[in-house]
Amino acid sequence: MSEPGSVLVPRGAPEPGTVRAAGGVLWRARPDGEPELALIHRPRHDDWTFPKGHVDRGEHVLRAAVREIFEETGIVPVLGRRLLSFDYTVRDRPKRVDWWSASPVASGGPAFVPNDEVDVLEWLPLDEAERRLSYPLDHDLLHAFAGGPLRTRAVIVVRHGSAGEKKAWREPDELRPLDERGRAEAAALASMLPVFGPARVVSSATARCVATVLPYARRTRADLATDAAFTVGETSPERALDRLLELSGATGSPAAGSATAGSAATGSATAGSPADGPLIVCTHGEVVSGLITGLCRRFGEKPPEDASLRKGEFWVAHLTGDTLAALERH
Repeated sequence: MSEPGSVLVPRGAPEPGTVRAAGGVLWRARPDGEPELALIHRPRHDDWTFPKGHVDRGEHVLRAAVREIFEETGIVPVLGRRLLSFDYTVRDRPKRVDWWSASPVASGGPAFVPNDEVDVLEWLPLDEAERRLSYPLDHDLLHAFAGGPLRTRAVIVVRHGSAGEKKAWREPDELRPLDERGRAEAAALASMLPVFGPARVVSSATARCVATVLPYARRTRADLATDAAFTVGETSPERALDRLLELSGATGSPAAGSATAGSAATGSATAGSPADGPLIVCTHGEVVSGLITGLCRRFGEKPPEDASLRKGEFWVAHLTGDTLAALERH
């Protein structure tokens, strides 16, 4: 887990040749609001564990986590806060497994169908799940899940895609379009960002930023609004951060009493996330670093050493009203 005074940020890139895997602690709420976890039994290993599997060649780890949960449980999930990453060696090869909290897209869903890989799926409360799990690392994962808030809102800060060289563009800079690489990055984002659930989309009022999130908005039928607070040349770090917090519904004032898995929040628990859902903000490199650094400081957390993004990359901050529960960069 993260050290005191910092938030959970993914480790550096794994060494070449590392086997990648991803999975999730899939949870749903009982009528009393307390969580129960989905554990799977694998007959080949005769073990009880959480759903996970290998990342396919060319597949992003976020999409792999969602795919593996679905394949092993029959449930379509949305990802919540980032949990842990485990590095270890299997048959003399390094392996990394990345984990997220996850919840069903809906309270129902298709029935689980036993198969050769997973023959039993059981929903268990935390104490029973801990007794049933087969591996120490899974116990660490359960404790990481139980130690944080059940429900968080994903606030996704995207840097616009590649838009050629500014010095080569002779027209107004706000009209500078994405280039071929940038259009490919926008298409990739459209297929990746839905793992966090249907999002509200806000963009800088420049062509390259709007075009970066337009494929996502079209794919998910989301409205796309522009906002001067995220537009280079029209904003400041303080204005951008204040607007981000306003749109996200977060206060940025750490306080006691945030709901954890051992003390569920009140209200409807069927969706596992706030009713207003995630927020996507597309902006500029000049704005991103100030947003992320300011966000961490506003919540009393240690900012990452490098808060910048390359074009087409994004940060995901998992927020409650008064807590920055996790931070991840992709």
